[in-house]
Amino acid sequence: MPETPRAKRPNRYERIIEKVFFAHFAAGLTEVGFDREEFGGACRELKIPLPKNLGDVIYSFRYRIALPKAIQETAPTGKSWVIKAAGRGRYTFVAVPPLQIQPNESLVETKVPDATPGIISMYALTDEQALLAKIRYNRLIDIFTGVTCYSLQSHLRTTVPGIGQVETDEVYVGVDKRGAQYVFPVEAKAARETLGSLQVDQDLALCAARFPHLICRPIGAQFTASGLIALFEFEASNGEIRIASERHYRLTPPEQLSLEELKAYAQRPE
Repeated sequence: MPETPRAKRPNRYERIIEKVFFAHFAAGLTEVGFDREEFGGACRELKIPLPKNLGDVIYSFRYRIALPKAIQETAPTGKSWVIKAAGRGRYTFVAVPPLQIQPNESLVETKVPDATPGIISMYALTDEQALLAKIRYNRLIDIFTGVTCYSLQSHLRTTVPGIGQVETDEVYVGVDKRGAQYVFPVEAKAARETLGSLQVDQDLALCAARFPHLICRPIGAQFTASGLIALFEFEASNGEIRIASERHYRLTPPEQLSLEELKAYAQRPE
């Protein structure tokens, strides 16, 4: 008779975040505040070692992995918990409508002549770095937005009032034919990762604080499993993050872009 599979044991980060969440949670709440310094007391009660990097516990659940099931199950119907910064060392679990930011597999692709220098393709160290480099060398932000853009800074890290420290993968600034100026914060993800509305919220707050006179248009970028580059533009609508547009680009050797395809692209609506 086959053995019954064992339930996955919560890891140390999951046990810590659960302990802190349920120390403050009560039925009906849609916001649950906590302080990062509470992790020390939680570890003592759980009799587990305190992580050396407390910030990594928060970062993991904000950007890399899902919150434990025990926490997720307490969210109001139609909402899910996210962790938002609320000041230096202070955070809040907030119940928000879920937003699935995943490439639409049925969306048509657009071929773009690949202008990535060969040496860049050879030595890019991570999927995220490779994605950002390909976007930069092929001017995909310009193509996607219709605005002439320039990379201002990669991995911009700064402090935003009321939130604390935030980081954006890359920031572009641009100007259109009218002379209007824009700022484009870009979040990049590998094919196995997931873009989150929390990151977009953070980018909007960063632009409001640091670039208040520019038009902010947050961008998400992701490799797809088939090698396409999916680009998303987001906007805030009624206090919620929504996808304003999505396009898929395939970087292609110029000789593989046919005249028939170019004619077809010319007939597409903008």
